[in-house]
This record gives sequence, C-alpha cells and structure tokens, in this order.
Amino acid sequence: MPSPAVADARRVAMTAATVALFGVGWGANQFAPLLLVYHRDLGVGEATLEAMFGVYAIGLIPGLLIGGPLSDRIGRRAVVLPAAALSVLATVLLMFGGQTIVALFAGRLLAGIVSGAVFSAATTWLRETSLAAGVGASAASRTAAAMSAGFGLGPLVAGMVAQWAPAPTVLPYVPHLLIMVVVLELVRRAPVDEVRPTASVGGRGRLAIRSHPRFRGIVVPLAPWAFAAPVIAFALLPAVTGLGDRDHGLVLAAAITAITALTGAAVQPVARRLGLSPIVLGCGGLVTLAAGLGLGVVTVEGRDWVLVPTGLVLGCAYGLCLVGGLIEVQRLATPAELARATSVYYALTYLGFAAPYLLTRAHAWASYPTLLTIVAGLALATAATIALENARHPSTE
Repeated sequence: MPSPAVADARRVAMTAATVALFGVGWGANQFAPLLLVYHRDLGVGEATLEAMFGVYAIGLIPGLLIGGPLSDRIGRRAVVLPAAALSVLATVLLMFGGQTIVALFAGRLLAGIVSGAVFSAATTWLRETSLAAGVGASAASRTAAAMSAGFGLGPLVAGMVAQWAPAPTVLPYVPHLLIMVVVLELVRRAPVDEVRPTASVGGRGRLAIRSHPRFRGIVVPLAPWAFAAPVIAFALLPAVTGLGDRDHGLVLAAAITAITALTGAAVQPVARRLGLSPIVLGCGGLVTLAAGLGLGVVTVEGRDWVLVPTGLVLGCAYGLCLVGGLIEVQRLATPAELARATSVYYALTYLGFAAPYLLTRAHAWASYPTLLTIVAGLALATAATIALENARHPSTE
C-alpha cells in the first residue's frame, strides 16, 4: 500500500492531466461560434473562415505524432507544461484577430500543435497515474469527460460572451485565459513523472499495423469521417444559413457546437458497453452521417430550425465512427506500438477538419444541397467498402 505522500502525489498528477485536457480542449473549440462574428463584423469570406478553422488540423497532426513519442523520452509533465503555456499564446494571438487575419491563422495553427501535444501526452499521463493509483478502469472515461467538457463548454461560453458582451472578437477568449492560469499552476505543482527508458522502443521504426489489410481497408477510409461529421454541423451549416445575422444567432451556433460535441462524447461509452464489433459501429456511424447530411440539406434549403437535430445526428455519427475505428486500432496494434498507433489514428481522423473548406470551395460549381447529397453518397459508399473489406479480411478475434 503506498504511503500517504505517494498517494497524494498520484492524485495531484491525475488532477493535473485531467485539467490540462479540459483547458486545452476548451481552447481548441472556442473558435467555432466566432466564425460568424468574423464573417459579420469583419467581412471575412466563407472560404477563408473555413480555412482558418481547418488549419488547426494542420498543426494538430504533427503535434499528435510528436508529442506522444517525445513524452516517452522526456516525461509527460515535461511536454504538457510548456504545451499548455503555448495554449495561452495561441489564444492571445486569436484576440488580435480583429486587427489582422494573419493572427487568426497563426493562433489556430498554434492551437492545433498545442492540442496534439497535450492530447497525446496528457492522455498517456492520466492513464499511467490512474493505473498506479489502482483506478485504471476510470482513465478512459475521465479522459473522455475532460476533453468533451472542454470541447462543449469552450464554444458555448465563447458564443454567449460574443453575443452579449462588447468587443466580440476579444472578450470571448478571456475565459480560456483565466482557466489556463489555474491549469498551469496545477500542472506546475504536479510531481515530475518517471521516464521509462523502454517506453520509447515502440516509438522507433515503422508501425507494423500500417501494413495490416484491415488497417488499410477499414481504419484509413473510416477515420476522416469521424471529424468531418461534427465540423460540418457546427463550422459549415451555421455559416451557410446566415445564423450569425439573426437574433441570438451566436448563442444558437455555440449551442449547436456544444450539442454536437457532447452527443458524440456520450455515444462513445454507450457503444463500448454494447460490445458491438468495430465494423458494425463504423458502418452504423457512416449511415447515421448520411442521414445527418440529409437533414443538412433540409437546413440549407431554408429550414434552419433543423440545425439542432442535425447537430444531434451528426454528433452520433461522430461518436460511432470515432469509437469504431479506435476499437479496431486497439485490436490490431501490439502493446508496444499501441500509443503510436492511436496517435496515427487520431491524426487520420483530424483530416476530416478539411471538409468545410472543401465544400465551401466546391460551392463555386454546385449548390450546398447538391454537395451535401454527394457527400452523403460518399459516406454510404465508404460503408459498403469497409463492409466488403471486413468480409475479405475478417477479424481474428
């Protein structure tokens, strides 16, 4: 049985990892409802707005792929603390966005890098400290709860501040700065975690999972849809419908973001408990996504009251696709490469952040109802493809 001092140190470390995930998750998603502010008040075009939103993924992918292996070598806290500090800088850059668009792009790119590093390092940190404290079973749910709370509350609070407070391009970011003061202090006080020399072994060389036919044929095509679903719901549709120009439109946009994120988070543990196979979850998510895009067609044709149910359905699609792919990766990866394989999987999922930008650019050639219908068809085609791959290469479990 550990001494009281050791037990206290573990609790402090668990708390630090949890609040880091929450705070950085808040910073990652607070930007979403403010897209409408930049369009309404600064006259920023839709394609530029969606590019700003999507540039986050360009930073996040290398952050994910580097942050985890780096924390294997120098320690989890050693990565999380400076990355969390850079989250503050990212938000400060966004606060200058009212003066220059360059600051918005820089802030979003830095927010992506920071998010990738913290999500990979802090998730592992939380898992390790939970296992050491004898509560390892709660690590996954604690991680999901912390990140989901940040993803949902960040845009909700930012949208409310932007709706009712002055300086809507500046003040919505202040809550995140205040939260990060607390986060940084808690992470600073956390004990330095032990660096295990063998932990980096799995970080060297080529991932064996990449050559597995189920990874190439099921995980890779499924992954980008996981985040394409929610970002279409809260980054594209509110802008297309002109929600920011209406009474309380910013609050509604913020609520849609929160609803979509939290619905996806709520679906994941339910899907795990049901014990369904990854292929059933993935195909179910893609079919649900197609249904949500059908609601999106109704929305952009002038019935914006459908935005909320659209967010709910696309949030479910996000949760099902994400957890289906993650379970498959966990089945395929060896223990030594699980952390890296998970980071690669998340990097693939974040490719879906490009969906709003691509749809906005394609709008020059086709209407949004047509484009959403095409995307729904692609989702169904992906479902058929991965089902066929599952039949050709059945799981060994």
